[in-house]
Parts: sequence; structure tokens; C-alpha cells
Amino acid sequence: MGIEALLVILLIGAVAGWLAGLIVKGYGFGLLGNIVIGIVGALIAGFLFPRLGLGMGDGILGSIVAATIGAVLLLLLIRVVKRA
Repeated sequence: MGIEALLVILLIGAVAGWLAGLIVKGYGFGLLGNIVIGIVGALIAGFLFPRLGLGMGDGILGSIVAATIGAVLLLLLIRVVKRA
């Protein structure tokens, strides 16, 4: 993996984590936390979407949308676990 690919992954993770924090109110984790949430969200989406027959398309925009949806699911799961 080259440095360019790593930078793209970090950028997509940061944007997806930030968007998920806006969608799920009350969750702001700062830049590093947003990157981690976004990357984990992308992993969740990459695992779930093919099994559900869903695809977000190729490219950066599709990756951001998929990672954001996965990050929102992660934040909602965190919220449910905290309440229990």
C-alpha cells in the first residue's frame, strides 16, 4: 500500500466519521476519533453490504457514503450498549 492510498483511507475515514457524528447527535470524537469511527464504519459496510446485496458504487463518493452508513450503525450500536 502506497502513501497515497493511506492518505485516501484516512481522508475517507475522517469525512465518514464526521458525517456520522452529525447524523447521530451527541457523538463528536475529534479528528482521530472520527477517523477511527469512519474506518471501522467502512469495515462494517464492507462486511454487511455485499451480504445484503447492496452496493454503493465505486469511487471516493461511494466509499464515503458506505463508510458513513457503517459508522452510523456503529454509533447507534454504541448508544444501545451504553444504555444497557
